[in-house]
Amino acid sequence: MFTSFEDLCSAITPTDKKLLVTAQKHLDNLTKPVGSLGRLEEFAAKLSTIYHGEFPLNIDPALHILAAADHGVFVEGVAQNPQEVTHLMILNILQGGAAISVLSKQNHMDILLLDAGHKGTCPEYPNARKINSLEMSGNIAKEDAMSLALCEELILAGANAVVDGVKKGYKIFSIGEMGIGNTTPATALFSELFDLDPVEITGPGAGLSKERIVHKAKVIAQAIERHKKAHGKASVLQILASLGGFEIATLCGVVLGASAMKCPVLIDGFISTSAYAVAFCMEKSVQDYAFLSHASAEPGYQKIIQCLGQKPMLDLSMRLGEGTGASLALQLLRSAKVIYNEMATFKDANIETDTYLTK
Repeated sequence: MFTSFEDLCSAITPTDKKLLVTAQKHLDNLTKPVGSLGRLEEFAAKLSTIYHGEFPLNIDPALHILAAADHGVFVEGVAQNPQEVTHLMILNILQGGAAISVLSKQNHMDILLLDAGHKGTCPEYPNARKINSLEMSGNIAKEDAMSLALCEELILAGANAVVDGVKKGYKIFSIGEMGIGNTTPATALFSELFDLDPVEITGPGAGLSKERIVHKAKVIAQAIERHKKAHGKASVLQILASLGGFEIATLCGVVLGASAMKCPVLIDGFISTSAYAVAFCMEKSVQDYAFLSHASAEPGYQKIIQCLGQKPMLDLSMRLGEGTGASLALQLLRSAKVIYNEMATFKDANIETDTYLTK
């Protein structure tokens, strides 16, 4: 178990890039034109480096870690749905009726729900765990979302959920979230971390009108101004504590924990990507272990991924959250795995490479 934020970060090291060369040589020797499987080959090579060059690759079983929380900034009128929906959706997820519930079942992913602090009692399910007794984060327009101490606690709770998962045999992780109003703190984090204009990247979330999007952007700008006055040139941890949310801090911990444990982690959409962005700004090496699963349909997402310098695996115009995009992207990684493991080499198939179209 990780007992401090410093120990967690110090455990993260980059993957051995020499293994990319070895993996690519193997892929180039399979019975296909060189590079003809496109990004599937990229995914397979990256998986090979994460798993230290092991052959055959084995990326299962998979655990989806979903963090849920409520947000004090809800009172500023930044969300379309009532706050009670957070609790109702937590129940729906655990009872098997949510999109992530049915997709994870279809795609053979187990779910662990972390109640990071919401207005309701954590349901008693074996795959649900309460990690914070507070009902919601602070209203970021007027106060910090949480203390530094609580922020570190939630990060460690997310990281140690990965440690528990590894002990149980899980080899790959994914992240998703549930929390009414959470595109607001996510947008505030992106704006502060990457110096982006809230007006340009603020979107509708669950369906705000154009007029309410304008109001939401003003609330985010107010939150950033408050943050700067209170903290000046702050550390990434302080930015997260000031502008983030309980579930975002928890998922940041999952990303850091998966990277520290040398496991791949699939990142879901807009809010999950904000958790990844925080982890990335803390420790750049998390990019060696992370896969951005899909391009969120939120308007600001394209600017954000340019700042991260990474390309999502899928673009399906999705903006639900929960981890739905991550569950779909897992199947691409499984496809990359079987190509790497099971395709014949030219030697196996008795094919002379100089007579085969390799370009």
